[in-house]
Amino acid sequence: MLRRLTAALAAAALVPLTAVALPVTEVADAAAPHHDRYRATIAITEHGIPHITATGFGSLGFGSGYAATEDAVCTLADTLITARGQRSLWFGPDRRYNDQVTLDAKNLQVDAFVTDLHQRRVVEKLLRDPVRGPGAQAKAMVRGYVAGANEWIRTNKVTDPACAGAPYLKPNVKPIDLWYGVYLANLLASAGVFVKEIVDAAPPSPDDPGLPAQPVRASQVDRDALLTALGRDPEAPFGSNATAVGGAATTTGRGMVLGNPHFPWRGRYHFTQQHLTIPGRYDVAGASLIGSPVVNIGWNKDVAWSHTVSTAYRFTPYEYKTPAPGTTYLTDAGPQELIHDTVKVRLKNGKTASEDLYRTPEGYVLDSPATLMPWGPESVWAIRDANAEHLRTIDTFLQMGKATDVRDLLRRQDAAAGMPWVNTTAADRDGNVLYADHSVVPNVPDDLVQQCLTPTGVVLQELAGLPGLDGTRAGSACAWRTDQDAERPGIFGPANLPMEVRRDWVMNANDSYWLPNPKQPLEGYAGIIGCERCVRTMRTRMVSHYVLDRLAKGKKESPRSLRGHEHANRVMAAEVMRQGGALDQVCQATGETEACQVLHDWDGRSNTDSVGTHIFEEFVTRLPTVPAGAVDPVWRTQFDPNDPLDTPRDLDAGNPQVIQAMSDAISSLRDRGIPFDATWGSLQVAGDRGAPPIPLGGGTGDAAGNANALASRWVRDNKDHYRPITYGSSHIQAISFLDHGRVDARTILTYSQSENPRSPYSADQTRMFSKKRWVRFAWTDAQIAHDLVRRFTVTG
Repeated sequence: MLRRLTAALAAAALVPLTAVALPVTEVADAAAPHHDRYRATIAITEHGIPHITATGFGSLGFGSGYAATEDAVCTLADTLITARGQRSLWFGPDRRYNDQVTLDAKNLQVDAFVTDLHQRRVVEKLLRDPVRGPGAQAKAMVRGYVAGANEWIRTNKVTDPACAGAPYLKPNVKPIDLWYGVYLANLLASAGVFVKEIVDAAPPSPDDPGLPAQPVRASQVDRDALLTALGRDPEAPFGSNATAVGGAATTTGRGMVLGNPHFPWRGRYHFTQQHLTIPGRYDVAGASLIGSPVVNIGWNKDVAWSHTVSTAYRFTPYEYKTPAPGTTYLTDAGPQELIHDTVKVRLKNGKTASEDLYRTPEGYVLDSPATLMPWGPESVWAIRDANAEHLRTIDTFLQMGKATDVRDLLRRQDAAAGMPWVNTTAADRDGNVLYADHSVVPNVPDDLVQQCLTPTGVVLQELAGLPGLDGTRAGSACAWRTDQDAERPGIFGPANLPMEVRRDWVMNANDSYWLPNPKQPLEGYAGIIGCERCVRTMRTRMVSHYVLDRLAKGKKESPRSLRGHEHANRVMAAEVMRQGGALDQVCQATGETEACQVLHDWDGRSNTDSVGTHIFEEFVTRLPTVPAGAVDPVWRTQFDPNDPLDTPRDLDAGNPQVIQAMSDAISSLRDRGIPFDATWGSLQVAGDRGAPPIPLGGGTGDAAGNANALASRWVRDNKDHYRPITYGSSHIQAISFLDHGRVDARTILTYSQSENPRSPYSADQTRMFSKKRWVRFAWTDAQIAHDLVRRFTVTG
């Protein structure tokens, strides 16, 4: 035991976590061997929310894994099968795997990619790395989590019809399975976007010579199609809102957070709620993605935080010149041969399939004409992925849960250096608020970009903000740099990443870091992180105006008013377009009297009883879109970076394109037999697996300007309704710090805690969400006792 403790301390010392060093008792607990017995108490309160108490991090993970498996056994099993590279074995090679975010590929393609990672023991190597790999407590939580999952599977009968009786449901989960699942989640916004293009990449041949090199001009490229291929579909954007209000702008004089991540309502990336406690040492609550033993979005007694997807890129493509079609590429050190891996994937029929993957020292080769990166006779592309070079995500969230204020939260996040692809917005008990994009970003400053862009890389940079770099110099002048304050090579250190601490308010709604508060724009950062002085979406404007409009009336935000913004369901684009009667003028120009009267009488909201919301939604999503910086035909007053939250404005009511969009919207509704006077709640309903068609407020985010953003994608359930919701507002939390150490915690998990349609907790919170109600999250022992449904102890 002494040798294990000494080794754990020595490993921890190699990671610069001086300010968040672990007490000896915690390190000893974390270094406990695999065969130690776990013990956790789970108190289930109303709505099926588990409150897990243990004496150490291993047992805390055990309780977390047990509870998560109870609520989401089918999705957890599916996630682990994916992480093992066994989708083809259990579900067949030709079926598609869609993670509902970025990855959409055949099972065989997914398995080949994952099998290559396993074959090269990528995660195993990271687990042993003292800088890039996880710490002792994170390892203990993962070991405990899989032990808890195994214990639940061993002792319970699966009743969820999605996987009941499945032969793969066995208590044989291993920690390495979950670590590969965590690693794959890290790649969501990088290599995960290109799985098909990586696995299918093959050198040019006489039968398939590849696309010849041709000069590419930005004007020749469909920008929306390019962004879609890069995982940034303008028609299906990532979405989340987070607002933090500080002591200078609150009635309490303390901090408050309203967080609403917009994520899938089913599958790998949906949340479950949990409360994790080691008495006297660790106490944090909130929501966790399936397969995460730690709280990802939540609060403790002093700090609350939420996340929004960042605009930063996590990878850079490198273009290598080739002397001839084949696998030889040129570098400034001479010709090199691509690394060639062959993997064998087990199939459902007992056979195996072989796939070939290629790499350079920077990363995987891809063949992606849709992103202007084909493997042709004159060049080949590969990507270097910053999130493929670490396994620090669990540590990051684990350490954040221990924070004492917002600066400590960011310091712990920076020390762990594993925030994969999100911004952080936070508030603390002292009334400070934080916005930061301190996620993992390749260290590619603008001067390096200008020195290293290839001709095609210039077009990628111009249209998508993604620099395509010269692979010939990838190991020398065009290699990623390393900041002095960075926790590991190749990424930006905290000093070169945007952040702001204030006393009034900050927000983010998936636009770039530039404008967390209009009084102090953040400028001077590398372009790979995001744009500056660029147009904001209508959703960003709406989220900002909720606070601005209240403060403009001379009122401060109260806990009630802040959480009230979530369900106000204002529609920012409509408010702007109605100014001067312009929206009515556009409609009248179509000659559609009946529809135009409904639109005129509409309350301008997306409440369940609003009438006319669908007409506006159909209209606004048909309006022409233009690249950033181009003249927008929709508006008479164009975007002004000096007035970013109130421009563009003044709808051009005489523009034929605008009028045509309205005409097409009305015709589409008529052709589909959708009444103009239908209430929004009769049209927009829950669409997650097994959900009844519960009426829902909210609506389209970026285009219409709904902060309560909801979307209908890859619909399977309630297809007979106009808009079954499968994506959007998810774990919503309104956290307010009060005097005397109190916390007012209100939450709602829009699709409810259990994914099993037979559970009483599969739709109860969805019904509450429909009625604009909140769960009073039981935080103290007294509150837990008051709301207790059952309490039990699990061991294993």
